[in-house]
Formats: sequence, C-alpha cells, structure tokens
Amino acid sequence: MEGAVPTAAAAHYQPASPPRDACVYNSCYCEENIWKLCEYIKNHDQYPLEECYAVFISNERKMIPIWKQQARPGDGPVIWDYHVVLLHVSSGGQSFIYDLDTVLPFPCPFDIYVEDAFKSDEDIHPQFRRKFRVIRADSYLKNFASDRSHMKDSSGNWREPPPSYPCIETGGIRPINNFLRFKLIKHSSPYCYCLAFT
Repeated sequence: MEGAVPTAAAAHYQPASPPRDACVYNSCYCEENIWKLCEYIKNHDQYPLEECYAVFISNERKMIPIWKQQARPGDGPVIWDYHVVLLHVSSGGQSFIYDLDTVLPFPCPFDIYVEDAFKSDEDIHPQFRRKFRVIRADSYLKNFASDRSHMKDSSGNWREPPPSYPCIETGGIRPINNFLRFKLIKHSSPYCYCLAFT
C-alpha cells in the first residue's frame, strides 16, 4: 500500500505534488519540507493554493506520538516535539494529507491518515494528546521564516544536518515557537486548534 493512494478514496484525484522521492526533503526539517511543498503547489497552479493548509501538530509539553513514521519501523509511534504536514481539501470533496515522513501513501486520504497515524486520543495519556494549528498555505508562505537556531544544541552544533539551500527568509515570523502556540476555538472539534500569528 505504501506509495500509492487507495483507488476507492482517490478515484479522480491527481496529487498536488511530485512523487515523494522528487519532493524537497530533509529529515527533521518538516516545517521547511512543507513550506517547499506549498511553494511547489503555488508555482505549478494545478490546484488553488487556498485549498491547502500547513498543519502544525504539537502540545504544551512538545511530546506528541505519531504512528507510521519512517523514523520508527514497526508498530510503535515516534514521539516528536512537533510535526508539520500539508492538508489538501480539494474541491472534489476529498481531503488528503501530505506527510513526507510517513510510511503511509503519499498523499494519503485524510480518514486513513487520521486513523493510522493519530489513532484515538482515548488511548493516549493526556500529556501526549495532540493539538493542531491549521494555517492557510498562502499565509504560511508569506509568514514562515527560520534561521534554524532551534536545530542547534547549547554548544551551537547541529542536532541534524541542515538543508543545503539557504534559510527561508520571508520577512515574516522567525521563531518556530510562534507557530506552536495553541488556543482552543470555542465549539471546535478535537482536531481544530489555532491561534493568530503573534
């Protein structure tokens, strides 16, 4: 099943991205991978950018489990401090998740991704429950910037090798923590948390 969208869920869907192995990808730089994917979608004009969203997943403790990740073979989850995926809500009535770190299909139908990668909050200790911040792709392209300082340890050494391209500079918000602040919207579902840029 890996690498192919199940036909029942994607009968007429054409992916918004190139194949996974042709996407810009750097391990542990998911926020930049998704920014680059948003940029690709904008430049190729196959789908309206307004249909796409960057989704930040984290919590106050910065400890969230996600299953079906390449970093953890087998049935167990990876405990990320945060993770970023792309959500495409297509006008065809289907929604798809683009996660360059998953072993699930790329893209993956939303329902399958939620069931297999997130599982149920009822089975997760409260300190590990995830919150989601959904940001329109056009806003993400305009406002995300990073000097990658969060990827250095206290001695200034890289925790993971940085991408070979220059830091993303948009004139927007720099600290990654500004994207990881969550506020529950009144009457929202468990999957709807967001906060305006601060």
